[in-house]
Amino acid sequence: MAAFKHAVQLGTDMLELDCHMTKDEQVVVSHDENLKRATGMNVNIADINFTELPTYQHRLHVSFQKDCFCEGDYNQRIPLLREVFEAFPGTAINIDIKVNNSTLISKVSDLVQEFNRQDLTVWGNASQDIVKKCYKTNPCIPILFSLHRVLLLLGLFYTGLLPFFPLREQFLEIPMPSIILKLKDQNTISRTQRFVIWLADMLLMRKSLFKHLKARGIQVYVWVLNDTEDFERAFDLDATGVMTDYPTRLKEFLEHTPCKEQ
Repeated sequence: MAAFKHAVQLGTDMLELDCHMTKDEQVVVSHDENLKRATGMNVNIADINFTELPTYQHRLHVSFQKDCFCEGDYNQRIPLLREVFEAFPGTAINIDIKVNNSTLISKVSDLVQEFNRQDLTVWGNASQDIVKKCYKTNPCIPILFSLHRVLLLLGLFYTGLLPFFPLREQFLEIPMPSIILKLKDQNTISRTQRFVIWLADMLLMRKSLFKHLKARGIQVYVWVLNDTEDFERAFDLDATGVMTDYPTRLKEFLEHTPCKEQ
């Protein structure tokens, strides 16, 4: 919640979060299913009640920034999705449904409707099964492209058939493959791995693809970018916006490049 508040105060347009469900069926905001990394306690969220959830550790590694850590208060607890909706009623929220659980999906849908957030929420997952369940449960909430649909999208794009294919998704959320090279020790990356990263980057990071999708009303977000070089590249490719661990850096970049549209 502290990170969300900081980001919104800076002017962040959208928050990205992940949802799980506790044993007593409370929808909580957490990336990890198992809490060992975040709290030090080796327990799954689904196996304990909400009131039993441990608090976050004081120091956590920043996944998309090499050798970097963030620090916070010891008493920071894992929040309910309801609490996030209450705290940020006018902020768009991108929800990753982390578990293929119909009850979880239904409860998230109910919360979105209770807070009248259908126009301020997008949800989904890399799993096609989860996205299908999301759409079936509540087709009024915009959905993300699953991994399966991203691969289909690329196939249609490179065969020239994309303009003739209907798309129900409204958000494309994809990684910038080249950032992997910044996160790993260069001595541990093989030539084969470098080739695969280069190929994936070449196929995904295409300005013509992004422009086509935006012309069809589909927003494109690139993740997780944490430095100026990658911000610059994403906006040059005509991305709608970028997902970052450092909204302060992104704000500074946008303030110094006012011609960028995000």
